[in-house]
Order: sequence, then C-alpha cells, then structure tokens
Amino acid sequence: MKLESVGLLINLRPFNERDCVARVFTREYGVLVGMMRGAVVAKKNRPLLGQVGVAVWNARLDTQLGVFHWDAEKNLSAPLMLDSVRLMCMNSAFDILGTLLPEREPYVALYDDTCLLCQKLATGDTGAYLDWEIGLLRELGYALDLSHCSGCGGVDNLCYLSPRTGRAVCADCGAPYVNKLYPLPVNLNVTLRFLESICAQQGTDVPYMRRMLKLI
Repeated sequence: MKLESVGLLINLRPFNERDCVARVFTREYGVLVGMMRGAVVAKKNRPLLGQVGVAVWNARLDTQLGVFHWDAEKNLSAPLMLDSVRLMCMNSAFDILGTLLPEREPYVALYDDTCLLCQKLATGDTGAYLDWEIGLLRELGYALDLSHCSGCGGVDNLCYLSPRTGRAVCADCGAPYVNKLYPLPVNLNVTLRFLESICAQQGTDVPYMRRMLKLI
C-alpha cells in the first residue's frame, strides 16, 4: 500500500538510535503514522517539526506501521524558534492534532488552517491560535454559535456559552444556570474546557503543551 500527499510534520519520536516514529498531517489522508529511517542521525535534510513537504507512506498491509519517504520543502517553524509563546502555540496545535485526529481520515480545511496558523504565528499574530482552536472544534463537531441566544433567540446581552450545545445564551436565560455555563467572550480557557470534554470522551488527556499555554 502506498499513499502520497503534501503534509506537515507534527510529531517526531525517537524509536532507536537511528530511526524515529513520525506523525505527518497530510492534506489528502489526514494523519499518517510511520517510521522515518535514519531521522536521528541525518546530517542533510534532517526531519524537523513544522516542516512542510511531500510524504510518501509505504506498507505491505494497511494495518502495519508504514515507512515514510520524506522530502521537506519548507520549515514553517524556523521563524518561531526565538519566541517561546509562538513556539508553544505551534507545539500545542501539533500535539492536539496528534491526540484527537484519527489516522487516515482527511481534514482538508483543518490542514489548510494549520498551515495558515504557522504562517500567521511567523508574523507575530499569536491571536490566530484561538481562531485555529475554534475552527478545530468546528471540525470535530463542536461548532460554536454566537449569533443569538439559544433560549429566546435574542441577539443582545449574550453573556454565556452552553457547554452542551456550544450556543450563546443571554443574561436573562442564563441566570438560573450561571454556574453551569461558560462566560463570554470565548478565550483559551473556554476552548480548553471543550477540549477537555472531547479528550475525556476518547479516554485521553489534554496534551501537556496545551494545558501549559497561557491566555494570549
């Protein structure tokens, strides 16, 4: 079995003294997991997190751990290396993708959004990370609707967000349930609560890098 697509290297974990197990978020096939031979000792064209390139994944059977041929074209993480906050945003996004996305299920819009996030972080736009997380929640079936109150339909005095429906709630409708609702506006604390719920459903934890990310 052979799969080929442009992709973003989001995780690289040493397997032995020479090789790494890699996760590549590809445009056509979603997250692919496989071995990168010689990644630890490579002196030229060494695989690095944040690289965009062409990934060719090969396996005899589709249930096996495949092997990558990786041809990097650009390193989106290079401009972030001297800024800890921007680098943390990128690593948080990569860890969330590796934790929550199933293997070999395409998320084309999310792939494009992730590449765009890296480009915006390179310009210093750390606020783009919150937009990326809101888009991620939408792709995972938790679209946030802040256009009107889910109780009365009004558009004024929207103060809360329902953790069950992801829809806005006005002050009057939310008053009896204030302890169960999330406050608006949406920030990284609010999106973190949704991520915690999704991770709990999958029997895992929110990645450490995301939990360490401070409000931007």
